[in-house]
Amino acid sequence: MKKTTKKKPPTKAIKSPQMDLFQQFVTNDPESVSNTVELWESIPKYFFTPQQAEKLRTAEGLAKPYEQPYKFRGIDCTLSIQPALLKQEDGNYKAFFPNVTEELVEEALKKILTDQNFGIHDPANTETWVKFTLRMVQKELKKWGKTRSLDQIKQAIEVMSLSMLTLSKGKKELWRGAILQDLVTVDREEWLEDHNALHAARLPLFISHAIENLEYRQYNIDRHLRLKTQLARWLFKRLVHRYKQASMIDSYHFLYSTVKAESRLLEGKIERNNRLKLKAALGELQAAGALMRIEVREIKEGRKVVDAVYTVFASLDFRTEQKSANLAAKNRRLAFVDKSK
Repeated sequence: MKKTTKKKPPTKAIKSPQMDLFQQFVTNDPESVSNTVELWESIPKYFFTPQQAEKLRTAEGLAKPYEQPYKFRGIDCTLSIQPALLKQEDGNYKAFFPNVTEELVEEALKKILTDQNFGIHDPANTETWVKFTLRMVQKELKKWGKTRSLDQIKQAIEVMSLSMLTLSKGKKELWRGAILQDLVTVDREEWLEDHNALHAARLPLFISHAIENLEYRQYNIDRHLRLKTQLARWLFKRLVHRYKQASMIDSYHFLYSTVKAESRLLEGKIERNNRLKLKAALGELQAAGALMRIEVREIKEGRKVVDAVYTVFASLDFRTEQKSANLAAKNRRLAFVDKSK
């Protein structure tokens, strides 16, 4: 699973029933939906703020790899992020960690992947490639009110291709690679001047494996990316993956401590403020039409609040979206069985 030699995208079209299924949705509005891969999404890659990144840089603008512990479904994991070194106008290099812009660009690229003209899946090598232009990415982001300049998008692509992630469980290294692997671009002059030039990048093995084994889930990317905060977006995807049987009577509950350990987006020194941040993110989901009701119960030791239980109830829109996602998953399994006979 480790990154090896540089690869190039397939030069000829590859027939892949798995990719055909990945690009099919149960919806009346294909532009509003995409697919999400829980294992890949669970890795906290984009928690850095500009202020946090600046503190990690030396006076020369460089930075060491940063290690971040987190949990995935109760399993202790560690993510090490080696920052990208980008050459600046003065000729010196500066370290950049992935942050919110890279998060949004990745979502745009995964949406582009669902277009049959720009997604390639090679079942023989379990590889998935996405073809794109900077203007295509910009157009997707603009739809969701997350406008970025072409220069910002270009830098994000470079950060995603040059940062190195290492995922470990205990002392065992499980995977090492970039968010965008084997980036293939036109020559430097065109890369700088022609934002309509077509590029290609190989996506991480997590995504290729999910496509190959139908282990992904349809969700409303329009609702997701119109949310303003990273924590609200993280919570929305968590609900998509774990609140699958959303109904009027079935609620979903989780602990504050679990969200803190899994998201790494509640890193403030004052826990009370972190809990208020979580409550505000849930309120954002309610205002966006994903949740109908939210209940909070504090867990205390004496007078001290040591944790909190959050219980949420799905809105009619979210219930409908989850039913569509369940039907899409069922249709994929049935279709794949028929095609493999």
